[in-house]
Amino acid sequence: MNDEVFLKVEVAVLLECMCDRGAGALCLLKCSMCNYAFFFPPPYDRKFVITKDNVALMYHAPGKKREFNAFVLDKTYYGPYDETTCIDWTDDSKCFAVGSKDMSTWVFGAERWANLIYYSLGGHKDIIVACFFEENSLDLYTISQDAALCVWQCDTELDGLKPMPPKDAAREKNAEENDEEFLEELKGEEIHGKANPNEQETRHKVKYSRVAKYFFNKEGDFNNLTSAAYHKKTHLLVTGFASGIFHLHELPDFNLIHSLSISDQRIASISINCTGDWIAFGCSGLGQLLVWEWQSESYVLKQQGHFNSMVSLAYSPDGQYIVTGGEDGKVKVWNTSSSFCFVTFTEHTSGVTAVTFTSSGYVILSASLDGTVRAFDLHRYRNFRTFTSPRPSQFSCLAVDSSGEIVSAGSQDSFEIFIWSMQSGRLLDVLAGHEGPVSSLSFNPVKCVLASASWDKTVKLWDMLDSWRTKETLILNSDVLVVAFRPDGKELAVAALNGQITFWDHENAVQTGSIEGRHDLQMGRKELDKITAKQAAKGKSFTTLCYSADGQSILAGGLSKFVCIYNVKEQILMKKFEISCNFSLDAMEEYLDRRKMTEFGSMALIDEGAGGEDGVAIPLPGVKRGDMSYRHFKPEIRVTCLRFCPTGRSWAATTTEGLLIYSLDSGLIFDPFELDIDVTPSNIHKTLHQKEYTMAIIMALKLNEKKLIQEVIEAVPSNEVDVVCSSLPDLYVEKVLEFLASAFEISCHLEFYLTWAHKLLMLHGTKLKTRSVKLLPMIQFLQKSIQRHFEDVSKLCEWNIYNIKYALAISQQRGMKRLAEEASVDEEDLDSDSDYLMQEVHKDNFSS
Repeated sequence: MNDEVFLKVEVAVLLECMCDRGAGALCLLKCSMCNYAFFFPPPYDRKFVITKDNVALMYHAPGKKREFNAFVLDKTYYGPYDETTCIDWTDDSKCFAVGSKDMSTWVFGAERWANLIYYSLGGHKDIIVACFFEENSLDLYTISQDAALCVWQCDTELDGLKPMPPKDAAREKNAEENDEEFLEELKGEEIHGKANPNEQETRHKVKYSRVAKYFFNKEGDFNNLTSAAYHKKTHLLVTGFASGIFHLHELPDFNLIHSLSISDQRIASISINCTGDWIAFGCSGLGQLLVWEWQSESYVLKQQGHFNSMVSLAYSPDGQYIVTGGEDGKVKVWNTSSSFCFVTFTEHTSGVTAVTFTSSGYVILSASLDGTVRAFDLHRYRNFRTFTSPRPSQFSCLAVDSSGEIVSAGSQDSFEIFIWSMQSGRLLDVLAGHEGPVSSLSFNPVKCVLASASWDKTVKLWDMLDSWRTKETLILNSDVLVVAFRPDGKELAVAALNGQITFWDHENAVQTGSIEGRHDLQMGRKELDKITAKQAAKGKSFTTLCYSADGQSILAGGLSKFVCIYNVKEQILMKKFEISCNFSLDAMEEYLDRRKMTEFGSMALIDEGAGGEDGVAIPLPGVKRGDMSYRHFKPEIRVTCLRFCPTGRSWAATTTEGLLIYSLDSGLIFDPFELDIDVTPSNIHKTLHQKEYTMAIIMALKLNEKKLIQEVIEAVPSNEVDVVCSSLPDLYVEKVLEFLASAFEISCHLEFYLTWAHKLLMLHGTKLKTRSVKLLPMIQFLQKSIQRHFEDVSKLCEWNIYNIKYALAISQQRGMKRLAEEASVDEEDLDSDSDYLMQEVHKDNFSS
């Protein structure tokens, strides 16, 4: 089965990928000036075409095995005069068509056919948006941006394409050879197309004729067509427009089936599934994804992201949900398992600066520049509490204590911290003392202490039990940007404007360590920067910090494409994560591209003033095209917020690219634990065969291979689980619980693993409690897995209970009807008997 994927993003990137029998393909690259489109033709996937500028490059597809030189150039096709916009293949991969911005469409032969090497089609007055071959035919449909459709009929069938005779092929090849034979071999064969070939070149060749031309727009309507998709089996054409409207037409008769407006932004991409029932639409302006079932006229899927940058995020206590806040004023809650957003809160009227969960996991708090802090209920999905300050203030940070009762928010204009009660919604106190904007707040997870960071180069510790008095003031050498407590509450991490991360013992107000992280940021150079990236990095720093769930590591990110993870104890860099390779973003490269440098400076400084290609071109006096006031900019790569999952298995980051989640739960890793020479898979199987289950489990845990551990644990009889759990050493109880938490995610043996978890926690609970701080991430991971199954099973049980009740109610109604019918039948019998007796009596009287 062939699965086709189309994807367009805001920077006009085209991705087309064809997979056959599970084989995948590298699909897209984009730089600021030229498009790349990778396309695998059906059905053999032997070659693929890349279009760069106005050139089409055909490569041999790489095999399933790793090769030293996987991509070998086969042919280079020249023809269009401007950038290419679309590609389509015939069903047998003999030919492909390329659309261009020069309003022409070119048909090229994948091989040198005697009657078709190239063919140029015109007939349009605007940019070609899409071109599609008809099923098992060379007939072609071309669609342009001015909403015009041309139907082209070919006088030759696909089977009518003739291979070029060997003599002619050799003669033509010799005619095209030049002195640079070695370079020619590297470049591959070149095919130069001509828009107006002479009569001799077109004799005995394939010919196209335009049989029809249709217009989508009504008279007086100037709606630009932005995307299109065609389903060959059902002859269904779907077109999207800049106004958010889409049309469904049946070809070749151009019969309108359906028309609907799904958005107020341009439809950037369209895709149809293999059966032709579902249609997917992508709107890059609002970050919308819609899947539409056109026959029943209903939505299958509706998703929308933040259409401005994400600013903050927070994990729920069980790690199942993530809440994000954006500059668009929206608060969205995402499911970490399905990656779908299931609720959006739109009450804020300005950008959201901070979000957090309460300890219960059912209340979300968000702070905004509109001067409000709002509390949202995840049971009823409503804004049930709104906190405001006496004077209008823009809140830049937010924190809630471990009980979920005290809510605090810092102001960036009045330099004050406001304290509210969650229960009553009343303002409890206003903390003044900072001499600059409050940049960050953090509650101690264990004690009633609030830490506040400010641009006045201080961190203040406020004691909640002592009438919110300042308990301690930590003085730093630079403006403080972010502050974070360790999960056990014994250490405080502070990031300052000078690029340093300092660690403090807040009880004694003593600095315990520091990390110089400015060089680890590895800043890129912006296109308009006058200084090098190395010099620009001197003024950069970390803007977000987060401790890992066990408190041994700390994550740090800022205005860079890297996220750094440090070991707190050793104060060394453990790893750097590169969050993006998208070169359409600014500050991605350390050095400027010399190809974009001219004698007048960087080409980025030149403003063409052509306006947005996808927007409405406003004609102005003296302007050839577009609006001179159009604002063009490249978003800068940055990390705005980092959070570790409470389970310790993953962490998330809000970046210019969106919400990114990094997880440990992927891939096969050999990580033995206290491994001995005698611990081998064969010895483990031998011990298991001898029914020494405890020893087999210990040996499997030492080898630490997941499949082997699963095999051993599932081999233990259910009546032996209690005995095995009681005989396990304390050191391996933690390992078994960690395995159970991960096994719950994929295994169908739900009751069996629940029995294991129940017995281990009942028998070793008191000993595990003494190491609760260290084991908390693992316990939360186990709780998350069990909670997810509980929700799934409870929904299934509720549905079954409803069906059973419904069946019982129907059967009772039918039983009552049956009784009523039997009663009516008996009454009719009695009436007939009484009538018969009366007739007999009358007969006797008459005879007498």
